[in-house]
Amino acid sequence: MSSDTRRRKAAKIRHLLETEGESVRENTTHFNEERYDAVEGFDDYEAVRAEARSIKENAIERLPELVERLRDSIEENGGDLYIADDAADANAYIREVVGEASGDTVVKSKSMTTEEIEVNEALEADDVDVWETDLGEFVLQVADEAPSHLVGPSLHRTTDDVADLFNRYFDPDEPFETAEQLTEFARDYLGDRIRAADVGMTGANFVLADSGTITLVTNEGNARKCAVTPDTHIAVTGVEKILPSLSDLGPFIELIARSATGQDISQYVSLFSPPTASPTLDFENPESSAFGTDEDRSFHLVLIDNGRLAMREDEELRETLYCIRCGACANSCANFQHVGGHAFGGETYTGGIATGWETGVHGIESAAEFNDLCTGCSRCVTACPVKIDIPWINTVVRDRLNHDHDRSKFDFLVEGLTPDEEPARLDLQKRAFGTFETMAKVGSKTAPVSNWVLASSPVRNIMDRFMGIDQRRELPSFRRESLVDWFEARGGSKVRNADRTAVLYPDVYTNYVLVERGKAAVNVLESLGVEVRIPDIPGSGRAPLSQGMIDTAESKARQVSDRLRSDIDAGADIVVIEPSDIAMFRRDYEKLLPASAFEMLSENSYEVLEYVFGLLENGADADSLSSQHSRLAYHSHCQQRTLGLDAYTEAVFDRLGYDVITSDVECCGMAGSFGYKSEYYELSMDLGSTLGEQFADKTDRTIVASGTSCTEQLADLLASDVKHPIELLVPDER
Repeated sequence: MSSDTRRRKAAKIRHLLETEGESVRENTTHFNEERYDAVEGFDDYEAVRAEARSIKENAIERLPELVERLRDSIEENGGDLYIADDAADANAYIREVVGEASGDTVVKSKSMTTEEIEVNEALEADDVDVWETDLGEFVLQVADEAPSHLVGPSLHRTTDDVADLFNRYFDPDEPFETAEQLTEFARDYLGDRIRAADVGMTGANFVLADSGTITLVTNEGNARKCAVTPDTHIAVTGVEKILPSLSDLGPFIELIARSATGQDISQYVSLFSPPTASPTLDFENPESSAFGTDEDRSFHLVLIDNGRLAMREDEELRETLYCIRCGACANSCANFQHVGGHAFGGETYTGGIATGWETGVHGIESAAEFNDLCTGCSRCVTACPVKIDIPWINTVVRDRLNHDHDRSKFDFLVEGLTPDEEPARLDLQKRAFGTFETMAKVGSKTAPVSNWVLASSPVRNIMDRFMGIDQRRELPSFRRESLVDWFEARGGSKVRNADRTAVLYPDVYTNYVLVERGKAAVNVLESLGVEVRIPDIPGSGRAPLSQGMIDTAESKARQVSDRLRSDIDAGADIVVIEPSDIAMFRRDYEKLLPASAFEMLSENSYEVLEYVFGLLENGADADSLSSQHSRLAYHSHCQQRTLGLDAYTEAVFDRLGYDVITSDVECCGMAGSFGYKSEYYELSMDLGSTLGEQFADKTDRTIVASGTSCTEQLADLLASDVKHPIELLVPDER
């Protein structure tokens, strides 16, 4: 990526932060908080998630069979099923149907699939009037804007924005001011158009193969009106929306509203097996008592392929087809909460899952612009109602983008010199961050000279221009004596032949930068009667994985697994300080290692405060730990929360009698390398400002953070020293 491209991207994000950020943040955080409440009150949530996931896996596996079964059901009901290869094919069929119905006006309910195929534009080219009847979509139609969210397409706009828009466009006698006035006007205005329409078009949240039933889940009544008021009904949806039968629908109805908006159930759940068995009505002659018959109705279901069947055969993108379009991944994503889908989205789709959809239906270049906005924090994994591994999909696409170039006959020369497994033409910024371990090793060996050189203006200018490493962010300071070197110099563990042995994993930052937290971990574990070992082991692969360098991450994972196998076989526990590294061992390595190696590491690895908690629970003496830092302000790491590990840190603090204020801000905004990148620096600081404001008046307390990124961000925001929890526990005499 060129420096000009980075500046343009930064300018776009800055503009969206200023113009749409506040409204997006207010709406998405509200949805997310409501989702938390709805899930907490739903006892069977995890069981229903698992059931829904299983149903989708089965349905996608059986898709060809279900399509044919659905065809039989639709035709038996008196309707027509058309399978469209792509957008052009779908639009040609829809235009033909509208033409045969002598359709001058089409009314539509909200449908992302019709956005995908750009059906409005296709119909308007035939001089057909097309009206969006969903309020949010209607706002966008008037404004000539693209949706910014899967569920709330216009949530980037405030009520005042919409009032100004409608006042300019419709020039009412009395200006609109309130949401109620806007809603009342839209209802009446669009109601007239629904009654006059020749064709109604809807999407479908789910389609039942055994009965030909389509399910519409909405919070507005417009969708069912579009389906049954005009004589002709066209439903447009992706082939992935098919479920086998009505008995499979229940889990999705339980989940979709809770995940999308935090409601127990949507306002309207409508099931149709069209053509509907209701008479037609001539609205132009309301005094007439003469009704048409249901035989005057026609129904067309247009199933869209447009890359979906290829996605089904793609082992890495297949999961995208399980998506039920709830938007929970967007609502739970800190970056999305601040910039919305006009930055974090492609031609059609928005949010974390958009990378999979855009790659599959529009091509990988459509995902390239926003893919890096996924930082892999994994908050969306627990939010997704069908357990899609959205960060992995983003990582896979990032890896494919890294390889998406023509090779030169001289590439092998570069590839032989770089400390990674990636192609020669990998973006320099990604290579710099992905091979940070190499920089750290060299920086440590040559410190303090390396730190002086890296901090110099000429070097910072070069790094900013060619690598996109923002000069406003202070670089880490490498320590001459690494943690491994210190441990060896002290003669190893002070505790020998103990009942428990812990291998303290020397992650890259702990080993070369934040060495004091590593020393603290050694002292704490020894004070609790544990023999400690610190082998010289490579980095976990977190850095290259974050840049989409999967081959390099896989190589690191194999090295780590091979080096730790003998320790685990000997009965040692693996203790990890950095949350992003324990997340690698317990989650990401499932994708990078054979199942047996992953199980070995995941089942024998512990986050350091989780391990301390376990020792205390099993009889270790809490009095051996320090309690001098009695008043704390604590922020946990996002991946630590996703894994449910933050509770152990808080439990240890509670056991030691600390007075703790815990941050409820879910993301500090740093996200590893993300906060260093010049194109994202301002977004990173905007995210961090919420946390900074929460802790601004807490500087009389010890500021504590579990993650490296959180530590760096809080130090920048508060100009204050930030401690890792393990550093507070070091016995006073040590």
